[in-house]
Amino acid sequence: MKTIDSIPTSKIQRASKLVATGAKIGVNYLKYYGDKITKTEDEAKTRLNENNAEDIYDGLKQLKGSALKVAQMLSMEKSILPKAYVEKFSLSQFSVPPLSPALVLKTFKTYFGKNPNEIYDKFDSVSVNAASIGQVHKAEKDGKKLAVKIQYPGIAQSISSDLSLVKPIAIKMFNIRGKDSDKYFKEVENKLVEETNYILEIEQSQAIVEACKHIPNLKFPEYYPELSSDRIITMDWMNGVHLSQFSTDDQEVSTKLGQSLWDFYMFQIHNLKKVHADPHPGNFLISPENELIVIDFGCMKTIPNDFYVPYFELAKKENISNPAYFEEKLFQLEILRADDSKEELDFFRAMFHEMLSLFTEPFNNENFDFSDEVFFRKISNLGAKYAKSTELKNMNGNRGSKHFIYINRTFFGLYNLMHDLKAKDVKINNFKSL
Repeated sequence: MKTIDSIPTSKIQRASKLVATGAKIGVNYLKYYGDKITKTEDEAKTRLNENNAEDIYDGLKQLKGSALKVAQMLSMEKSILPKAYVEKFSLSQFSVPPLSPALVLKTFKTYFGKNPNEIYDKFDSVSVNAASIGQVHKAEKDGKKLAVKIQYPGIAQSISSDLSLVKPIAIKMFNIRGKDSDKYFKEVENKLVEETNYILEIEQSQAIVEACKHIPNLKFPEYYPELSSDRIITMDWMNGVHLSQFSTDDQEVSTKLGQSLWDFYMFQIHNLKKVHADPHPGNFLISPENELIVIDFGCMKTIPNDFYVPYFELAKKENISNPAYFEEKLFQLEILRADDSKEELDFFRAMFHEMLSLFTEPFNNENFDFSDEVFFRKISNLGAKYAKSTELKNMNGNRGSKHFIYINRTFFGLYNLMHDLKAKDVKINNFKSL
């Protein structure tokens, strides 16, 4: 893969890159109008989506950082984005152009004050894995194989300006209006700032490892604070394949891995009230012994009790079926608002009743089959239904507590991973006995 010798770091440089990308999209639309003359609407739209997805991703991967992180987050929204965008943006999870070896050594010296060969016995300056905020290198010290994650230069400083550039697109895409919309963007900004703080990530990693190491079939690397800094993390090298590249015909293995993944998340959410909120395939490996390896704890979400209680009360079938109680919880979660019109109250009450009735099905069964294509097709169809809803587009989409952003992202990502694993007969409340 071609390497990168520099990353745009100033607001002007990064804005210019997005403007150039916008110009390419304009050309794609001209091609689209031409295609409509000789092709069907579906064929023309498919080509437009493919061209736009490629040009947008090509622009974002050169910027890296929070701009690329947004693409990574959107790649998990399979029911919202066209297939071409999901496929292209999914590359941001673990496969983007890395820094050149020369820039790696310069960056390492800047962040650590020393060259890698002064710290490790061996250090490979060619990256083995590059993602949105940093890239990973192999190293060795005292006979131990290590993974060294280096943050891209200038990424932490560009978060606020990147989000201000992305904000107008997000407002249009998710129909966010009103004076309270800034709370959502602030939540994302705060989380992205945390993700660039590698000292915090090490602390979070060690805490989660200690709390969850008893869960069967789950493995974690050991972290080395003395070989790390606020922009560099050194941990054990873990042998395995990314979850997205893993496949097996052994249903017992699939279910074992799925159960471990489900238990890991349920234990965090219900016992720790803090959760690994970045469940994409690039953060998980499958070991040669078919154990689940978790390798990244940069994005952790604390779940406050005043959100946790009503959120999980609405996971119970009897509460969804109780109109008065259901509405009370919707108000507590800021889904319904005191300034809503009758039309808005009726629409969002019905919309969330339909969504929660479907999405909470796993929680209302002792065991659940996450390989069930019918269940996931229903979720996809429901997402598509509301994505196309003209009624919804005419209403204020500024809905729900700010905590929904990362908690919903966690569950959508978890469901998709469970489905990718084809995990059947998963014990939903198994975490209670761990």
